[in-house]
Amino acid sequence: MVRRTQSEEGQVSPGSGKTMLAQRLGGILPPLTFDEALETTMVYSIAGLLGGSALVGARPFRAPHHTVSAAGLVGGGPQARPGEIALAHNGVLFLDELLEYPRSVLESLRQPLEDRRVTIVRARRAVSYPTDFMLVAALNPCPCGYLGSAVRTCTCSSTAIGGYRARLSGPLVDRIDLHVDVPALPYSQLAESEAGESTAVVRGRVVAARERQLGRGKSWNARLGSAALASVAPIDTAGHALLERAAGRLGLSARAITRVRRVARTIADLEGSAAVRAVHLAETLQYRVLDQPTTV
Repeated sequence: MVRRTQSEEGQVSPGSGKTMLAQRLGGILPPLTFDEALETTMVYSIAGLLGGSALVGARPFRAPHHTVSAAGLVGGGPQARPGEIALAHNGVLFLDELLEYPRSVLESLRQPLEDRRVTIVRARRAVSYPTDFMLVAALNPCPCGYLGSAVRTCTCSSTAIGGYRARLSGPLVDRIDLHVDVPALPYSQLAESEAGESTAVVRGRVVAARERQLGRGKSWNARLGSAALASVAPIDTAGHALLERAAGRLGLSARAITRVRRVARTIADLEGSAAVRAVHLAETLQYRVLDQPTTV
């Protein structure tokens, strides 16, 4: 999760804290560079959202409601104004209750996620906006939200669950790097007084990982193609064997394999490891869901 174009989606129980987790992501990301702040400020100025600020100083956090239209998400209108994905540039776009969004709206994310830009074409003009954001999405495991819950019984039929999950297409899932289940915690765990790591400590690791990336290839991991990955993230024999088995078992596309290698490189950077080892690939692969929705 150390790069904005790496994205995360998770099946969660209602009330498990998914929104709070998403809102805290900005706290572990490095501060905006001057160039990033300038780009973000330009987008907000065009949208008329700059207010009295001369420069946007914090990473954006955008959380549009699931009733948002495609034009509201991607941008549009007579003046080709930026939408939510451009307003999330250099920050976080959080889509809560992902499967409540119309499928046509979700599908409009595919190209901006891949290219990190969106072009809005109108009769007399075409405008291109940057869309280099971290996508964070949350969805319930089934329509009622309690599939697999130890507290309440799921009332959904297998047909209802299949139809619910089919709203998310395979090609869009293929562009999501991390899939994390977030179960509801019992009161005994919530009441524990032991403190975890502070935001500052986690942020320090993220900043250090980014510095390694820039020092190694003058680019973030998420921007590396297959050729560049081969030079900065070579895989040993054990890693190749593991990835080959996983590609066959999970049906990974060429895009997914490249994204797996990027995330593994990022995990190694967070650990401070110069090499990408099989253990880093294994951790990455556990974040790929086994039951990806079928494209229809």
